[in-house]
Amino acid sequence: MQGAAMSTIEELKVFTGNAHPQLARDVCDYLGIPLGESETFKFANDNTFVRIGENIRERDVFIVQPTVAPTNDNLMELLIMIDACKRASAGRITAVVSYYGYGRTDKKDQPRVPITARLVADLITTAGADRMLTLDLHAGQIQGFFNIPVDELTAEPLLSNYFAEKGLEDLVLVAVDFGISKRARDMAGRLGVPVAVIEKRRTANDDRSETLNVIGDVRGKRALTFDDEILTGGTIVNAANALLEAGVTEVFCCATHPVFAPAAPRLLKESAFKEVVVTDSVPLSPDQKVNNLTVLSIAPLIGEAMKRIHEGRSVGELFQ
Repeated sequence: MQGAAMSTIEELKVFTGNAHPQLARDVCDYLGIPLGESETFKFANDNTFVRIGENIRERDVFIVQPTVAPTNDNLMELLIMIDACKRASAGRITAVVSYYGYGRTDKKDQPRVPITARLVADLITTAGADRMLTLDLHAGQIQGFFNIPVDELTAEPLLSNYFAEKGLEDLVLVAVDFGISKRARDMAGRLGVPVAVIEKRRTANDDRSETLNVIGDVRGKRALTFDDEILTGGTIVNAANALLEAGVTEVFCCATHPVFAPAAPRLLKESAFKEVVVTDSVPLSPDQKVNNLTVLSIAPLIGEAMKRIHEGRSVGELFQ
């Protein structure tokens, strides 16, 4: 369906692999349609098999599959599902990648290293996707790696509305590094609060960083740290400790993607954070949902974007 979108929501089909089926079901609940019938599994030789279980000829197909851990398995599932839909004569195929794995390798920052974020973009395009829908990419230039349309949604309104409703006084938004500072300014603008920045240095390729100092007036204020994702938790926990040393009264945290390493939930639970707020862009197991963690649903945001894409309406209007 390269031309006009079909007019009825029933012509929109949503499928999912094994990466995050609950998100796909929640999106379908929002849209009021059933989840598409498909099966995805591995043979004994570790090869992935996909079968679409219903007619999708000339249909508008959306495949919900964040490329979260196990990243390579979930990426391969996505590619094979796209190919299966293409060979089943789908009208248009949109890859709904709520978390874009390999997004951190977006440039050559060392000699003789790959730009894997670009390679993944090429793979998704070559597999047959007509467009991609994603959420808070680690680096904005990743959109330019694709030769198909990319709609990048943001969880900033969802997160900012949550904290606005809490009515926290004397709040300052804290970017955990300079790389996220522009998004932090946007987030602070939504909340009507000032911005501070944590200066840090990453010392190796092992996900560890050294927090240096706090830039901005934070003494006597409540601090809300902001980042796009949480992996080990070390960066934001170090940031929380630095903020407390700088004189803040309480520390909160928000991030879009809870890409938790095994030790991250325990580290967050034992941290100084009064509350850690994330989205369900990636799946969380029950033991990862610690008592100071709040998870906000992105299903209405993803579902509304799908509906607008299907109907040929603006996605950007969601954030105006």
